[in-house]
Amino acid sequence: MTPSRAEKIQFYGRRKGRPLSQNMQRLLDTRLPEVELPEKLDRNWLEQRLSLHKSTETPADLVLEIGFGGGEHLAAIAAAEPAKLFFGAEPFVNGVVSLLRHIQNKGLKNICIWPDDVRLILEQLPQQSLSCVYVMFPDPWPKARHAGRRILNPKMLDSLAGLLRPQGLLRMASDHPIAKSWLLAEAVRHPSFEWRARCAEDWRARPQGWPQTRYMQKGLSEGRLPSWFEFERR
Repeated sequence: MTPSRAEKIQFYGRRKGRPLSQNMQRLLDTRLPEVELPEKLDRNWLEQRLSLHKSTETPADLVLEIGFGGGEHLAAIAAAEPAKLFFGAEPFVNGVVSLLRHIQNKGLKNICIWPDDVRLILEQLPQQSLSCVYVMFPDPWPKARHAGRRILNPKMLDSLAGLLRPQGLLRMASDHPIAKSWLLAEAVRHPSFEWRARCAEDWRARPQGWPQTRYMQKGLSEGRLPSWFEFERR
């Protein structure tokens, strides 16, 4: 990883938690270079990687998860859909190590990691190259004075609208009341996205194909009810 990347933009949040064990550091040193996205994302590199996951009937799918945390959700959807290529962005080092462990234990070949702020890589992705974007349980930054630090805002939605194919999906979830409100409000008011919910059950119940994780289970046990939002690129 290159620490100087973060100096290009204002970053909020933690980059490290508890110190890494020797085994964790070894995993970071040896496995991350194998799956890390290049700092300069060459279009030929991207097309070559996509071609490895392309069938004869359908175009290759590229899926992005912004802020994958410990990587449990990303690893689960990548394991369930091996024909798709998944990019995960996460600046928290301990989370990167956790995803690397999932990749190793599950033998996954279809995940690439960007171990830094996602905003540094978005402008390098080709327009209309994504079939789906996940924003799962982002940091809510609940205080009003910190609202500018929230990951989903008009500028981010403009970027995602350009990167998603027509009818591509923006999938979001949160169990924090303030985060639920701003995720929904920001996406609803953006002209490029249409909310797919037709009844309350569409956002109250976890949709089929969205894997349950330990974080979600912990939230439910503590009385935090998640909401699930799926938007379609117009």
